[in-house]
Amino acid sequence: MTQISERLLVQAHLDAKQSNPLTPEQEADYRAAIAAELKRQNAVLVAHYYCDPVIQALAEETGGCVSDSLEMARFGKNHSAETVVVAGVRFMGETAKILTPEKRVLMPTLEATCSLDLGCPVEAFSAFCDQHPERTVVVYANTSAAVKARADWVVTSSCALEIVESLMDNGETIIWGPDQHLGRYIQKQTGADMLLWDGACIVHEEFKSRQLADMKALYPDAAILVHPESPEAVIDLADAVGSTSQLIKAAQTLPNKTFIVATDRGIFYKMQQLCPDKEFVEAPTAGNGAACRSCAHCPWMAMNTLERVLDCLRQGSNEIFVEPALIPKAIKPLNRMLDFTQAARLKVSGNA
Repeated sequence: MTQISERLLVQAHLDAKQSNPLTPEQEADYRAAIAAELKRQNAVLVAHYYCDPVIQALAEETGGCVSDSLEMARFGKNHSAETVVVAGVRFMGETAKILTPEKRVLMPTLEATCSLDLGCPVEAFSAFCDQHPERTVVVYANTSAAVKARADWVVTSSCALEIVESLMDNGETIIWGPDQHLGRYIQKQTGADMLLWDGACIVHEEFKSRQLADMKALYPDAAILVHPESPEAVIDLADAVGSTSQLIKAAQTLPNKTFIVATDRGIFYKMQQLCPDKEFVEAPTAGNGAACRSCAHCPWMAMNTLERVLDCLRQGSNEIFVEPALIPKAIKPLNRMLDFTQAARLKVSGNA
């Protein structure tokens, strides 16, 4: 399928699903109603940095969490709420359910998926793994519950580098899936022996090095922040490379006043909140409209709206279920990740 035809299919789907823009009064009414429902149902809202700003703000206002996928998983697991509403994409809801099967996990829509998840069907990936039984299987969090159940480790972009380094130090060779760009970046940084699955994120794959260099010429004092799901030529131009939380930290700590940001523009909400005196500019993609598939914003993240959040709470709809037989298998690599990152936190704290 060509990039243009894929984008047209995605856009046609969204055009059919998206609601009309809300007035400020309607938005305020929805936010108040959602807050009341969350309190009434002992529920908490967790949102990813790529969701629209209004969803992120609502999660913060109601005592929830706005974070990357690793902290979303940790927060939902540790929170006392009986119901977790996950504003993100489907694999995030599945991860929450795997980690806390006793809780009710709702999503604003079950149609919000991920190109990395779609590009890594469990049958094909399992067959690939079976061809290399001596290798440790490491999968990105952006995968289905079934793929996680086939893995030895699950990682997010905030901890992938450290986990692969640890495995390499143990003499292990690796199968990596599904994001080829992130895998190649880790391989280059660590020198690990990795076989890479051929997947990609439709948002990050569209950032272009030539156009990025042209933009840098327009903003010579700007720092370039790049997510490692981007192509290698884009990463090579970066002043800082990292996960969403790591890029936000870079925006806070680097002395630059202007940043060119090569990741989903949903992250600008948190960056501008934490760095109100700094300017953030979207890195260029392949084009606009039909010329790009994502145009720097995940089309599935955009499906998380106030209307859908309220509907799922009031109706109890879009509940996430994971096949019971998969949960014991999928929770092992997830807990390995959580235990590893918690131990790393304690080590850093102890050395502080």
